Amino acid sequence: MKLKENETIPNSEFFIMEDGNPIKKNTFEFFKGKKVVLFGLPGAYTSVCSAKHLPGYVDNHNKYQAKGVDLIVCISVNDPFVMEAWGKSQNVKDKVLMMADPFLSFTKAIGADVDKSARGLGVRSNRYTMLINNLKVIKLQEEEDAGACEVSAAQNFLNLV
Repeated sequence: MKLKENETIPNSEFFIMEDGNPIKKNTFEFFKGKKVVLFGLPGAYTSVCSAKHLPGYVDNHNKYQAKGVDLIVCISVNDPFVMEAWGKSQNVKDKVLMMADPFLSFTKAIGADVDKSARGLGVRSNRYTMLINNLKVIKLQEEEDAGACEVSAAQNFLNLV
């Protein structure tokens, strides 16, 4: 990953669902003035993402809030409709914002893109978690293998916040 701690996140676009419609947003405007835990993963509905990564942040939402985190965001290289459906199936409610990066705008800008074509996924995101405070990366944990969820797992990352 080319993005490092103490750097500013790139200014790129992403999508979220609002009232059933995909809405394009901008990272600088959306994250400005907020303390955010952002975690990226290879794909909605995939095994480790569904069994461990996303549920961990849903389960630890209150602990992150107690540490002053304003927002927990899950970003994946999927379309916004898929991210919304996956969030509903995982019962995220308002605990985790489901963010779509369908064109890899943010993922490529931070250097987290990985080719998973051999597994039938195409180009996706590596697995990582970062703490962002007013657009600046405070902590960043990237998995060496996107199939693992250890350093980026909610419980482990909580100790770094």
